[in-house]
Amino acid sequence: MKDLKQRAIRGGAAKLVSQGTTFVIRTGSLMIMARLLDPKDFGLVGMVTAVIGVFSVFRDFGLSTATVQRTTVTEEQISTLFWINIAVGGILGLLTLGLAPLVVRFYHEPRLLGVTAFLATGFLINAAGVQHAAILQRRMRFTALAIIDIVSLAASTLTGIAMARHGFGYWALVATSLLAPLIYTISVWFIAAWIPGMPHRNVGVGSMMRFGGTITANGLVLYISSNFEKVLLGRYWGVDAVGIYGRAYQLINIPTDNLNSATGGVAFAAFSRVKEDPSRLKTYFLKGYSLVVSLTVPITFACALFGSDMILVFLGPKWKEAISVFRLLAPTTFAFAVLNPLGWLLNTLGLVERGLKIALVLGPVMIAGYLIGLPYGPKGVAFAYSVVMLLSILPLIAWAVHGTVISMREILRAIARPLSSAIVAASVALGLQHFYGPFLSPLPRLFLGVSMVFLVYLGMLLYVMGQKVFYVELLRGFRSRPPVEDDVLVSAQTA
Repeated sequence: MKDLKQRAIRGGAAKLVSQGTTFVIRTGSLMIMARLLDPKDFGLVGMVTAVIGVFSVFRDFGLSTATVQRTTVTEEQISTLFWINIAVGGILGLLTLGLAPLVVRFYHEPRLLGVTAFLATGFLINAAGVQHAAILQRRMRFTALAIIDIVSLAASTLTGIAMARHGFGYWALVATSLLAPLIYTISVWFIAAWIPGMPHRNVGVGSMMRFGGTITANGLVLYISSNFEKVLLGRYWGVDAVGIYGRAYQLINIPTDNLNSATGGVAFAAFSRVKEDPSRLKTYFLKGYSLVVSLTVPITFACALFGSDMILVFLGPKWKEAISVFRLLAPTTFAFAVLNPLGWLLNTLGLVERGLKIALVLGPVMIAGYLIGLPYGPKGVAFAYSVVMLLSILPLIAWAVHGTVISMREILRAIARPLSSAIVAASVALGLQHFYGPFLSPLPRLFLGVSMVFLVYLGMLLYVMGQKVFYVELLRGFRSRPPVEDDVLVSAQTA
């Protein structure tokens, strides 16, 4: 506890470096695979994942979150949770196999049978590493987790590219999806150096199961509402529509997914350690929230402004139809950056029931938006998605922070500075592009435009908005080296 701040900052820095590397790998993979494969190849895999991906919500049953959130956890509890995860993973794999013929009938596409069957094995692979990864999170071993992320992604990506070059088509995407979790699971077993014991009864996992079950229900609602548009597009607009929408959706979410992955695990682990100290929790949360929003806002504006160049550079000329979809989806990155950290707060405080209620309200609204936009194809769905998310921001913030140590005013203040800075930066970059844009090809034009946005944004945020002290403090925390401590599994003691 005494060096928690330094561990959190250094862990966050390690994860940010990891996610930066992951961003490069994922973006490079997307650029290469988009040129080696056709939209229909991505569409075939996207059709399956949109349906069976709902099972991924159940793959750890929220038990990894429960393990990290608890102040104390015993060897018997974690061993019992491990075997519960294995059972859940096996059941999900069998359900997916049974669902394969129905997926074929729904989409009228026989090739989906084999794809669904192979992807079914991923559930058991993921389940085997859930508790080992949670142990590493409790130990704040984020550098080790970062290295594992990079290695597993790089190895699976290289395999997928090699298969695509040799004509395996959509099977290259299937192999990539399975190899990454396999390497990850093997690695966390090796690094955690923990072998699960036999499951036990009456060891206090009931409350952890209820906690994890509520989180799982929350994730289920959000997954369905966030992926139902792909199912609708596949059913009524075909393989190409799913491929185009899916690649635009993936490309625009790569930066924010990496950022949330980098900060989310570290933030939740740190918040869980100080949840009994409201003043300290408030300070930690607001700083983490400000950082996430500050890093995401310029990405949102850059995607909206330079969407055409991004699609041409990253995906290639044959994906021009994805340009308008990509731009229309840009506001969703801002909405999720503002709303996702509130979930960390609710989970830390044990307010998982409130999170579920929020999801049960937001989900149907999102689906209604998809249905309104569906007659207009991928563009209409993307536009409706963004409108719904933007209109939901203020009501959901007020609902989430009600009765907590965080106020609505503090959240809005944390959003206002980066948002104002990004508006100024985008205006400057857009104005300058009118002068040099017509004379440059997409790659240099994109590089100059994005660079201008970020340079002006940093100047505004650090000096005009007075955030320089905040980031200097973060840098000092990173440079402060925490003392070496024993790194063992916590057993019936405070982590």
